Amino acid sequence: MVLGHIDHGKSSLLCAIKDFKITEKESGGITQHIGAYQIEQQGKKITFIDTPGHEAFSAMRSRGAKVADIAVLVVDCSEGVKTQTKEAILDIKKAGIPIIIALNKIDKPAADPERVKKELSKQDILVESIGGKIPSVETSAKTGKGISELLEIILLVAEMENLQADLSKQAEGLVIESYMDKLRGPTATLLLTNGTLEKGDILATFSCSGKIKKLENFQGISVEQIFPSDPAIIIGFENVPKTGEKFKVFSNLEDAKNYQKTAEKRIAEVLEISPDQKVLNLVLKTDVVGTIEAIETVLKNLPQEKVILRILKAEAGDINESDIKLAKSGKAIILGFRVKMNSSAKLMFEREKIRVMNFDVIYDLVEGTRKAMEKRMEVEQVRIDVGKVKALIIFLTEKNRQIVGGKVIEGEVKKGTKIEVLRNEEKIGQGKLISLQKDKKDIDKVSKGGECGILYEGNVKVEQGDVLKIYTEERKKGEL
Repeated sequence: MVLGHIDHGKSSLLCAIKDFKITEKESGGITQHIGAYQIEQQGKKITFIDTPGHEAFSAMRSRGAKVADIAVLVVDCSEGVKTQTKEAILDIKKAGIPIIIALNKIDKPAADPERVKKELSKQDILVESIGGKIPSVETSAKTGKGISELLEIILLVAEMENLQADLSKQAEGLVIESYMDKLRGPTATLLLTNGTLEKGDILATFSCSGKIKKLENFQGISVEQIFPSDPAIIIGFENVPKTGEKFKVFSNLEDAKNYQKTAEKRIAEVLEISPDQKVLNLVLKTDVVGTIEAIETVLKNLPQEKVILRILKAEAGDINESDIKLAKSGKAIILGFRVKMNSSAKLMFEREKIRVMNFDVIYDLVEGTRKAMEKRMEVEQVRIDVGKVKALIIFLTEKNRQIVGGKVIEGEVKKGTKIEVLRNEEKIGQGKLISLQKDKKDIDKVSKGGECGILYEGNVKVEQGDVLKIYTEERKKGEL
């Protein structure tokens, strides 16, 4: 498994090992799904799992760590240990698997492998060259430096760990990725851990079952069978399995169905929402199932004290009519990630005026959701205190209006502001400042120390000695 911080060269390193051209297909050059790739070295096969480096995909990296035998941690020699580097180290430690350090981008002028080694030592990662037991190799995806050495170290560690699979066992493994293909139906990338998987086998996970109609290697070439550590693409599940699930092979479909039915069900979170609590309902559609977990993890990190996010539905596939209907009945926004809308859904969308937000990059999705949450919030009235006036004399009183002569003892007094009447430092009423005069002339404001006449309108009568607290109120857009 290949892990590391965003842009530290994980996918580029794999491209250098074999011309996989991974990043060309990814938005913004970021690997946003787990992919499995295989090469042959010295007559032995090595399967690489390329994991996303952005923090949004921590859950995907964590899942990747649990299916791998060896972890290759890629660190940019010019940048050093970063946030996702540390997170990846934690994932590897939790998985309890051997680690190899690839000190990458050694060709850069700013590359400083010794500094990186010291930074890694602070994370309890001691490489062999500074007295530790963890192998490291200096690599460059650009020049090809260290690639052969890295492969040799992987094979050496595998030999030392005595990593072997049992061909006699019933075939089993894990779902690395899954999605709904518009032409081929439910599609899954599997990694076989034991046994032999063949076309026509019946298999099941906790969430679905099916019979393998088509079996392909990681390059999309049809094959009849695969062996342990082989990645494969299969067509034949009745629906899209959840990524990270274990799969098993069964002798008949009935046994596979029973396994699925008796498997532990996922318990949904139940939100206790008060009637006055603001809620943003979402219908989440993504290109692949694995992305759902990553997006849900990111959205849970958004502040929800003022607006609660509630996902009514989360699935892979293009936006369809049922999504539009659910969004309408649930008063929800459809949140799409790298998906399209089918033709029938488009017609309904235009008719029903449902809001749809579609994104290609995770950062934009988060920002778009944040703004949608803020629009759910009511505009706040923010009070701003501007000054105080001591009432010295009352000139005229009629109905709810008075002319008050006073002195500005703090701040300033402005025309068109509001007034809070304080008597013995306690609020007794409030009103508004209709007009402001000085020397019988209308003015806009009076500063501290100045005297003025105020036409006051309010719900209490002002008396000599009262303090008029002058303030304004502004409408402020809600923020999470």
